Amino acid sequence: MGNSSRDDSATDGDASSGGNAKPSNSSLYSEGEKILAYHGPRIYEAKVQKAEIRKNEWRYFVHYLGWNKNWDEWVGVDRILKHTEENIMKQQALDKKQGVDKNTKSGRSAHTKPKSSTDAKAEKEDQKNNVAKGKKRKNDSGAEKENTALEKLVKIQIPVALRKQLVEDWEFVCEQDKLVKLPRSPTVDEILQNYLDYRTKKDGKLTDPVGEVLRGIRCYFDKALPMILLYKKERKQYHDTVVDDVSPSTIYGAEHLLRLFVKLPELLAYVNIEEETLTRLQQHLLDLLKFMQKNQSTFFLSAYDGSNSVDGKGKGKQSDLV
Repeated sequence: MGNSSRDDSATDGDASSGGNAKPSNSSLYSEGEKILAYHGPRIYEAKVQKAEIRKNEWRYFVHYLGWNKNWDEWVGVDRILKHTEENIMKQQALDKKQGVDKNTKSGRSAHTKPKSSTDAKAEKEDQKNNVAKGKKRKNDSGAEKENTALEKLVKIQIPVALRKQLVEDWEFVCEQDKLVKLPRSPTVDEILQNYLDYRTKKDGKLTDPVGEVLRGIRCYFDKALPMILLYKKERKQYHDTVVDDVSPSTIYGAEHLLRLFVKLPELLAYVNIEEETLTRLQQHLLDLLKFMQKNQSTFFLSAYDGSNSVDGKGKGKQSDLV
């Protein structure tokens, strides 16, 4: 599982109506309610444990059914769907689109088929009556092993200076209602090309692994941007700017590319990667981050554009990437 696809993540149009409006005294979801929740690029069955208003919006503490409580987390309304037949079909369609294989052993992909209401009820009865304790302990142990493997899967250490850049990025968009002026210069494509030129000169030759990693980053960026790399207030700008099948990597720049590195661990959790290949990949990603840090004053904006209209107002409101 990873950090939120949704945290912090949700598709552009799903369950987003309550994100910017002042919350009413009535929560959309009640404590104990069974729901569907986005996490990473998939949707999972979950249960609302707590519901609170935080920073002028409803937040929900959810438990993913069938998963270790270590995955429990606070999420916004934009990541939650009602547990209806229509949304269950959406969940299954998304699983199919993601190509989830029930035999896949990495990450949460191992649980392709969500538990039905009957399964969940039976599990509760087993727990209540202390039935099949050995089997339950075995299942819990298996889930913990999967969680441990996932936690070790991909670790990307973002340099301190770039972490500060991420904070400033959030403040510009979510607190000051400003946007990155598009198109950016340099673009994501140009940054990746600059890095490729840098590595070619440094190594004395063009290495295939570097080129392959950069192509992968570009592909991930183009697909992930509209799904999980935008703040709510940036959606309108995206739809106004990215038209006619234009690649986001030719329009957006370092600010949004850096956000991808926050999401990459959870995205890569759904890919089977050999340990040796993973180690090399982490080295390449860290080297690219160091290159971005070295050129921070050139690649990143020092101020955002305040003339653009954004979706929603309200300073000081914590917004998730959605």
